Amino acid sequence: MRIAFLVAPEGVEQVELTEPWAAVEKAGGQAQLVSTAPGSAQGFHHLDKADTFPVDLTAGETSAADFDGLVLPGGVANPDFLRTDEAAVALVRSFFTAGKPVAVICHGPWTLVEAGVLPGRTLTSWPSLKTDIRNAGGSWVDEEVMVCTSGPNTLISSRKPDDLEAFCAAAVREFGAQRDRA
Repeated sequence: MRIAFLVAPEGVEQVELTEPWAAVEKAGGQAQLVSTAPGSAQGFHHLDKADTFPVDLTAGETSAADFDGLVLPGGVANPDFLRTDEAAVALVRSFFTAGKPVAVICHGPWTLVEAGVLPGRTLTSWPSLKTDIRNAGGSWVDEEVMVCTSGPNTLISSRKPDDLEAFCAAAVREFGAQRDRA
């Protein structure tokens, strides 16, 4: 399975990138880092700079057809930047249109709000996003992990880094199911 991890050049919550990445690789999958610009992406531990990660592809040079699924890590700045980039928003939307699973955690759903893909969907997030999600037509729940299948694709969501174990398990399971259907 080939999974895209979409991040901004700066601001991704590092653990929300590295733990799902490791889970995909442990399951035998290939993870690729997609960003809005070539070069590297700067990870953060909340507000403190952490490691940098090499970007494999830009959002404008790839599509959902190249992958079995998408992960949208959080961090406050990361999804806020992504939702202002047309290519990133179009890439996210293409996974929904193609019926491919999307896994999103913490503040990551801000990009989904901008993509207009939440009507009729149920998801969780960092609590401060619940009004944004509801205003975008989604239903917000306070659960460790939510797997929503009431749409064109499977949407996996979690609230925060403390939920990563359940998030990673659900995401890898759904990505594997997508690969098996293909």
